[in-house]
Amino acid sequence: MDSALNALNDIIWSSALIYLCLGAGLYFSIRTRFLQLRSFGEMFRLTFSGQRSEAGISSFQALAMSLSGRVGIGNIAGVATAIAAGGPGAIFWMWVMALLGASTAAIEATLAQIYKETDDEGRYRGGPAYYIEKATGQKWYALTFAVATILATGLLLPGVQANGIATGMRNAWGVEPLMVALPLAAVLALIIFGGVKRISRFAEVVVPFMALGYMGVAVYIVIANADALPAMISLVFRSAFGAEAAFGGMLGLAIQWGVKRGIYSNEAGQGTAPHAAAAAEVSHPAKQGYVQAFSVYIDTLLVCSATAFMILSTGLYNVTGADGALIVSQLPGVEPGPGFTQAAVESVLPGLGAGFVAIALTFFAFTTIVAYYYMAETNIAYINRQKRRPWMVLALRVLIIGAVILGVMRSAGAAWTLGDIGVGLMAWLNIVAILIIQRPALAALRDYERQRRSGADPVFDPDALGIRNAEFWRRRLRGD
Repeated sequence: MDSALNALNDIIWSSALIYLCLGAGLYFSIRTRFLQLRSFGEMFRLTFSGQRSEAGISSFQALAMSLSGRVGIGNIAGVATAIAAGGPGAIFWMWVMALLGASTAAIEATLAQIYKETDDEGRYRGGPAYYIEKATGQKWYALTFAVATILATGLLLPGVQANGIATGMRNAWGVEPLMVALPLAAVLALIIFGGVKRISRFAEVVVPFMALGYMGVAVYIVIANADALPAMISLVFRSAFGAEAAFGGMLGLAIQWGVKRGIYSNEAGQGTAPHAAAAAEVSHPAKQGYVQAFSVYIDTLLVCSATAFMILSTGLYNVTGADGALIVSQLPGVEPGPGFTQAAVESVLPGLGAGFVAIALTFFAFTTIVAYYYMAETNIAYINRQKRRPWMVLALRVLIIGAVILGVMRSAGAAWTLGDIGVGLMAWLNIVAILIIQRPALAALRDYERQRRSGADPVFDPDALGIRNAEFWRRRLRGD
């Protein structure tokens, strides 16, 4: 089974997907005139503005929701696996993916807002399945994405997060996997069977503070190893282009793992973040496009970089070459994942470091699992628009609880393989879709900039831009 899954993962994550992700990011950067660089101030302003309503949430709340999905195991264990498999140069390609991916995130979030709708309970719903159907008319494609997302976020990806929690706790306190699986499944069941909104509000407060605390510890560790910084930065850049002798044959792996883990972490183009973006209460779809572009920076350039700098500045990591032989072996017997980060923090904060990372990982990963449930439930809502099927939501809840238990009990390698398959499937379907239906998003972004230059608070009129099937915005303009 493991061999079959690895073979499937290699097919999905072939060089074609790597080039598609990088190419789409570069293309959208050019088409938006590098919005992610020239409009940084506007991105920051919009992130902390806006309002909520009974149907929707504020831009900041949507950012918090998307960050709860973005900031997870990928920021701690994902960075470690990228270094282990692609060398230090993989970090540079994660940065490149974040810079280019911010424009992709702006496009997909804007599309999610343009084509969002209100469900039976008056809540905003949207995402790739919605904009694929409304912009292309190809319901089969939209349904394919919805099914793939339910499988990925309901079955494949939660196991990676759960496995990271278990690994972190075992490294810190020797807790057995079963003792992690049962309480984790019980708390998750309590949330998804009745308290999602209440716990989501809790996550809005806890996750940002946990992220700030995590970055604060990273700054302390980097300062403590300040003498290693020049060599570390040089190593990252030399390795990124195959100029470092030890990693000379790993250029392809550095790019592959940097892009793969970059997408897994910041989710740009993956199609997960648009679900939260669609829930925001804004006067113009482009506003949420700017906010989601900014969230990519928070995830990769801040949190992922914090992990990378801790690991590299302390030198506590292993690197495996293409032939399977260890090129760097500073942590013999330690599997790539949370153990690298825990060893790095523990080297500066003995007795505290491993536990701190385990706690941070638990908060990050658990809120990500809850975010995955929301994404899967949104796609079930898409499928159930014409006919209510309550059993599907119940089946999803049972499925995701089972996936968490199995994820804890699996090896880290198997869990990551399944997670990579889920991410890859969604990325293929979503990036191809947004390349096809980019025009409405680009038109909305240009319209927003035009109205801002005139000094107005932009208001969206789809008819004026020639955008069809944006019924929600037409009703809003009529005052319905």
